[in-house]
Amino acid sequence: MSKQTKTIVQKRPVHVYFDKYQESHNNHTNEVIHWICVPLIIFSLLGLVWSIPFPQIGFLGKYNMYLNWASFLIAFSVYYYYRLSPVLSYFMLLIIAAMSYGIVALEQWEKIGGPALWLVCLVIFVVAWIGQFIGHKIEGKKPSFLDDVKFLLIGPIWLLHFICKKIGLRY
Repeated sequence: MSKQTKTIVQKRPVHVYFDKYQESHNNHTNEVIHWICVPLIIFSLLGLVWSIPFPQIGFLGKYNMYLNWASFLIAFSVYYYYRLSPVLSYFMLLIIAAMSYGIVALEQWEKIGGPALWLVCLVIFVVAWIGQFIGHKIEGKKPSFLDDVKFLLIGPIWLLHFICKKIGLRY
């Protein structure tokens, strides 16, 4: 009788989170709703935080406009993603850059008489969360973040990991 050695492969934390997140995201309709609502929630949350008045910092001079409360949210989230997966963090940084461009466009629209940035983002935020809860009602399982708030950050990269798999990119 030969001895067999068992190889224990330890999952990276990002995979553990994805497995746990997947447990409440198996219904196709709920998944489609997530593909729509998660990016909208990220965009709207970024816009809402962006809207909070930020103090002028003297030494920044004309560059004051490039720093706001959302800058800290972006830095924190990208760092968190980097710790889980550098590749996914780079993708998120690109997506956040595109969303920031959209937020600046909304700011410009507000300056010429459009609705306030915070108001547009608040409406998107509320509608997208309603969509999320409808998706979970259809799924029949509660959202993952009700067990652990970290899953609020996992949702976006959970979607991105499917894109990476589709194009054959290791993350």
